[in-house]
Amino acid sequence: MSANGPRVLVVPQVGWAAAVAAELAARLVERPSLRVCLPTGGTPTPVYAALAKAVRAGRCSLAAATVVLLDEWVGLAPGDPARCDVRLQGELLDHLETPPAFVRIGVDAADLAAAVARHDAAAAGLDLAVVGLGMNGHIGFNEPGSSPSGATRVVALQPVTITAATAQYGARSAPSGGVTVGFARLLAAQEVWLLVTGERKAAVLRQALEGPEDAACPASLLRRHPRLTVFADEAAAAQLRGI
Repeated sequence: MSANGPRVLVVPQVGWAAAVAAELAARLVERPSLRVCLPTGGTPTPVYAALAKAVRAGRCSLAAATVVLLDEWVGLAPGDPARCDVRLQGELLDHLETPPAFVRIGVDAADLAAAVARHDAAAAGLDLAVVGLGMNGHIGFNEPGSSPSGATRVVALQPVTITAATAQYGARSAPSGGVTVGFARLLAAQEVWLLVTGERKAAVLRQALEGPEDAACPASLLRRHPRLTVFADEAAAAQLRGI
C-alpha cells in the first residue's frame, strides 16, 4: 500500500494466527492494562488459541487488561452457543488462569437502550480495536450503509448475517437483531487491526483497501484511521494490487 495507507502484513496461512497472536502479545507486554475490543467469528478463533498458548508460556498476560466485546446478537438466550460472549469466553477467556476484565453487551437487560449506552461508554478510549471482515464488507454488525460517525447501537441485520448465526454458529433460534460498537468508537481507538483470511474474502478485501471509500463497503471506512494494520493470509491478499 502507499506510504500513507494501511500497513498490510501478508503471512502464509500456516503461520498467520501465530503471527497475529505474537503482535497482540507484544502489545500486552508494552501495555499490560491494554483496553482492547475483540470480535468473534471463524477468523479470530485460531488467534485466540495461539494467544492463550502464549499466556500459558508466560510470554504475556491479560490479567490487567480489559476486553470489550465488539458485538452481540439480540434475541438469543443467555448461554446460546452462537452468542458472542459465549464464544469469546470459550475460545479465549476460559483458557486463562487470570482472565481480563470482560465487558459484555447487556442485550438481556430490561432497558436495552440504557445497556447500549453503557457499552458505548465502555468502548471509549480503546487502545486497540481488532475486527474481522464480513463477506458484504461489514465490520462487527456495522452493515452496509453504516456511518463513520455511527455510535454503538442496535441494528437490523441483513438476511445473510442472520443466516450465519444458525448455519455457522449453531444458534438455537434466529436472532432478531444485533448490537455493535460503531465506527465512531472504532476510529477513535489508538490502533485498528483488520483480520482477514481465505480466498473467499479476497474480493471484498480488495474493495475495502483499493476501491472507493464508500459506506456500501463499511470496511473501506477503516482507511480513515492513521494506524490501521491489516493482517491477511496469502489467499485473502491475492487480489491486492498495491502490495
